[in-house]
Formats: sequence, C-alpha cells, structure tokens
Amino acid sequence: MLTTYLLTTVVLNGISFAMLLFLLAAGLELMFGVMNVVNLAHGSFYMVGAYVGILIVKLTGNFLLGVLAGMATGAFLGVVTDRIFFSRMPDHLQQVLLTFGIVYVLADFCKFIWGGDPMGIPVPEIFTGSIKIGGMLFPAYRLSVIGFGFLIAFGLWYFQEKTILGAIIRAGVDDKEMVAGFGININAINTAVFAFGALLAGFAGVIGSPILFVYPRMSWEILILSLMVVVIGGMGSLRGALIGSIIIGLTDSIGKFVIPSAAMVLIFSVMVIFLIIKPTGIFGAGKVG
Repeated sequence: MLTTYLLTTVVLNGISFAMLLFLLAAGLELMFGVMNVVNLAHGSFYMVGAYVGILIVKLTGNFLLGVLAGMATGAFLGVVTDRIFFSRMPDHLQQVLLTFGIVYVLADFCKFIWGGDPMGIPVPEIFTGSIKIGGMLFPAYRLSVIGFGFLIAFGLWYFQEKTILGAIIRAGVDDKEMVAGFGININAINTAVFAFGALLAGFAGVIGSPILFVYPRMSWEILILSLMVVVIGGMGSLRGALIGSIIIGLTDSIGKFVIPSAAMVLIFSVMVIFLIIKPTGIFGAGKVG
C-alpha cells in the first residue's frame, strides 16, 4: 500500500511539474515554429513574470491579480524583445547571442530589485487542502495545475488546428509572402505570437511559484529543461511539447525520488537516448541538434 501511495504521489508530482514545463515549451515551440526565432531568454520571461506576480500577490493578497500581472509582464517583454530586437535580427546566431545577453541583464535586474534569496507565495486559499484519490490524499493545488495545463494544451491545439487565425498562422509558417499578398499583416501576427508565447511563460512563472521557489539563476535552469522538452518532442510541435514535458516531468520526479543526487544526470540521459533513437524529436520534421 505504501509503495502504491508513493508511486502515485511521484507520478502526480511529475505531471504537475510537466504542465509548467509545457507552458514554457509551448511558447518556445510557437516562437520557433511560427517565426523561426531562437529565444534563449524565454526562461527569463518566466522568472520576471514570477517575480512581478509574487510582488502583486504580496501587495494585494489576490492571487488572480498576481497571475494577470505575471502574464502582462511576460507579454510586454515579448513585444519589446520582438519589435526592438528580433525584427532586425533574422540570423539565428545573432538571436542566440542577443538572448544570452538578455538573460544576464534580466537576472541581474531581478537580483538588484528582489535580492538573491529564493522567493515564493502561498497556495491560494481556494486551492488549499488535499483531494482524496483512491485512498490517498494529494494537494489540490497541484491537481489544479495539472487540470489547467491539459486545458490550455487542448485550447492551443484547437486554436492552431480549428480556427481561421490558426490557419493563417500555419500558412505564414510555410509561405509568408503568400499570406502578406492577401493583405494580412504578417509582422503583426508574428509579434502577437511572440507576445503570447512570452505570456504563457509569465503565467507559468506565477502559478509555479507556490510549487517552485523563484531566484535569479532559475531562468537558466528552467530554460534548459524546456529546451530538453523541445528536443524530445520535436521542433514546432505543440503535441510534441506536451509529450516531451510529461517525459521530462516524470523523469525529474522519479529521479529525485530514487537518486536525488543524480536526477539531472538521468534527465540528460533520457534526452541523449531520444537524440540517438529519434534525432528529429518525436513529432519533429527536421533535426533538432
């Protein structure tokens, strides 16, 4: 009974973490798949959104306002980054170097404003307590994160595959000149997609704050895990982002339970195995390495 309880807890913890990774990786997938942009500052959007969300929650006591503030912060950083920098830098090497610089600037900015100590916020009152699942209790907040994650995944899939705007975006990936020829402002669409991807990062930062502490160097750590998700799932695939997130989330949770000192080694090993077996990623069309 104890073994079943522990296994269920480890799996659910892994899936709840996977949903946070999915929100980040989905933004990366949208940016790369739609705009062909390599944005290594994505983890910083998560971090800054989390810090701003924590600040608003502590000032107002309202978790929803904190979430909205984190989302707005992410979207704002996305618009500024795209319009000022990426619109002028089509070369991937320039994008990588630029976003490296943005990561360090934002990390130092957050350290200057909030300090280097880890920060977090309590679970919102509506999600406090636990829910009974098959004879065991599991935190209601983590279950809500899982539910929100899958709901957003479905919403993104539906938007991309079943709406006119989603069709326009997909057409723009294949032939931007053709889409522009129909009088559609493809640059505005690109900026909107970039902002939305950054908004998802800010959202993940705030809802992840009751689970994961926030600190300046976490932008790198969360980015690395998100890139692993993209590598495993395949470039430009939201479906791959979801599957890859679950694989990394479960590997992380199981690794920390079985061999805590070597959990990251296990995660990297899983990524290497996927690169050897399927270099394009599970649903990718081209090599990710």
